[in-house]
Amino acid sequence: MDRLSTLLAQFGMHATTIFAGVLGSELRFDAADRTAKLHLLRSGELLFQPDPQKPLLITEPSLLFIPRPCCHRLGPAVGLQGAQHPQLVSAALSFDGGLDNPLTTALPAYVLMPLADIAMLSGNLDWLFDEAFAQHCGKNAVLNRLFELVVIQLLRYMMANRSVSTGMMAGLADVRLSKAVTLMHDQPARAWSVAELASAASMSRASFAAKFHKVVGITPAEYLVSWRVSLTQKLLREGRPVALIADEVGYESPSALARTFRRKTGSSPREWLQLQQ
Repeated sequence: MDRLSTLLAQFGMHATTIFAGVLGSELRFDAADRTAKLHLLRSGELLFQPDPQKPLLITEPSLLFIPRPCCHRLGPAVGLQGAQHPQLVSAALSFDGGLDNPLTTALPAYVLMPLADIAMLSGNLDWLFDEAFAQHCGKNAVLNRLFELVVIQLLRYMMANRSVSTGMMAGLADVRLSKAVTLMHDQPARAWSVAELASAASMSRASFAAKFHKVVGITPAEYLVSWRVSLTQKLLREGRPVALIADEVGYESPSALARTFRRKTGSSPREWLQLQQ
């Protein structure tokens, strides 16, 4: 049972390289730029300021992943004795399903990790840095794919190390709960009962329900509804009619889907789609 494949198939990402080189002056990113950002520091010292917080000094090769649009600045540590200009490679990431997709909303505001702590990414990072600081044909196309792979490997690492303590990512990181969460991801149209999900997790109904709520933060029924609504939002963006979406995500009629959608989002599917344009 693959915990990530269905999630990434529905809410995959597309990277665009935006910087690769020695950073000599400040880079500014605005929340109006509706993309996530992945910054990889190869060497040197880097100042990271997530507005309106105080700046953080990064002094070792590190990964900085900002999964949702966020005002922030990156710059060389000017004035710091002995500081070297940072070698930096950065990408913007757009996600299928938009900014409010389950993957990005399940992650913290930013993830900052020394590269030495994530050895499982080392091979890909070495290749990425080699591409970034060379002049090979197709350089940006290769970098874009490597950035996407880095994010997938990072998600693997975060699940293996239970880096997120609550929400969907915590549920996927739990050996037993992940089986139930993955079933809901794979078969959203099925009317899953707590008993069926508990059986898949090899737990009693009561123990499963209590642990799911504690770890994920909501009940299994609420999670299934939220997943269905997220899929509906993605399919609406793709131009699918509500009548077809309703059957695909487990509702007996478009009106039943619309009622649930309004309860979760505060607007009808049509109103919500107009707000996205």
